[in-house]
Amino acid sequence: QVQLVESGGGLVQAGGSLRLSCAASGSTFSNYAMGWFRQAPGKEREFVAGIRWDGVHADSVKGRFTISRDHTKNTIYLQMNSLKSDDTAVYYCAARPGIVLPFAGEYAYWGQGTQVTVSS
Repeated sequence: QVQLVESGGGLVQAGGSLRLSCAASGSTFSNYAMGWFRQAPGKEREFVAGIRWDGVHADSVKGRFTISRDHTKNTIYLQMNSLKSDDTAVYYCAARPGIVLPFAGEYAYWGQGTQVTVSS
């Protein structure tokens, strides 16, 4: 079992930055691939970025967002720069044993989500 707690969401102007954090507990952190997903109103949950050893990023955020992982703190981060109104969504942290996959259905463990709102 893995427990995930996100933090760091909020309201920011377009062009601004936010950093999301996800603290994991309950199991051996290094055994899990971690992912960030987001869901906007009326849309499906979509993959944003994932990491086990190296980070991978969706094309829509490549060059603007960076995922990282601190094994000493059992925490992952999502640094979000040059935010756009299209980035407005609830952001979720997720975990799965093994490798990163860009499909929400492959992740068994989820955080409660944190709202990111980008004003234009």
